[in-house]
Amino acid sequence: MNKITLIAAAIGLQFTAMAQLAPAPSPAAKVEQKVGLTDVSIQYSRPAKNDRVIFGDLVPYGEMWRTGANENSKVTFSDAVVIGKDSLKAGTYAIFTKPGKESWEVYFYSDYSNWGTPEKWDDSKVAARVTTKALKLTDVVESFTISIDNVSGAGASISIAWDKTKVVVPFDVPTDAKVMANIKKTMGGPSANEYFAAGQYYYTTKKDLPQALEWTNKGIEMRPDAFWMWRQKSLIQAEMGDKAAALETAKKGLEIAQKAGNADYERMFNKSIEEWSKKK
Repeated sequence: MNKITLIAAAIGLQFTAMAQLAPAPSPAAKVEQKVGLTDVSIQYSRPAKNDRVIFGDLVPYGEMWRTGANENSKVTFSDAVVIGKDSLKAGTYAIFTKPGKESWEVYFYSDYSNWGTPEKWDDSKVAARVTTKALKLTDVVESFTISIDNVSGAGASISIAWDKTKVVVPFDVPTDAKVMANIKKTMGGPSANEYFAAGQYYYTTKKDLPQALEWTNKGIEMRPDAFWMWRQKSLIQAEMGDKAAALETAKKGLEIAQKAGNADYERMFNKSIEEWSKKK
């Protein structure tokens, strides 16, 4: 652990101790919002104006700002989103800004673990960067505020406001793609593996063996080369007392397993064929 990390940790402990004894001067806040089918959350701290001149003084123009206080302000997306012309993977990002009189640059930085701006800025960690207009507010926003606004099924906006300035960063979520995928899956019915898994559960729990057999057969219809499904079918038939059918199924499954070169299933099929042949 280097000196800077130790200092940051010590500061963090001091803030924790202060929070236990008295209210924090910049209390922590969390915003959570479902946007379409995507979960978005923002964690940040809220310093107060306290009769100070904020932008152009406390927060200089043209310099990188941590965008808040204490730990880095962070945004987390459960899905990939689009901000400006950039696509962000699902994950957590630090929000850094460079305020200006007329516009701000907003950065989404993949390393969110440090306190404040990085000691050494790394452009390769900038996942997205946008320039947005600085809006002048009529009323004063006393406590620094980050919110998720303009929510729709297709996207929303991250709003940053303090004193009499506000900036808005729109983002798009993949709602349409997720809905279409869900519709396609639902309208297409269960997959072969889903039929197999349902049959396996019913077989292992001995809930309903005929139903387990029906679902496994449907899986085989969709994946006739799936030797593991033939194995399950033979076991269900044997459990139901139909050793003759189980034997024929096992022989078919053995052929498929041999073609696939799966020695483990060959061994299991051969053992069952030997056992069921004696009891036929």
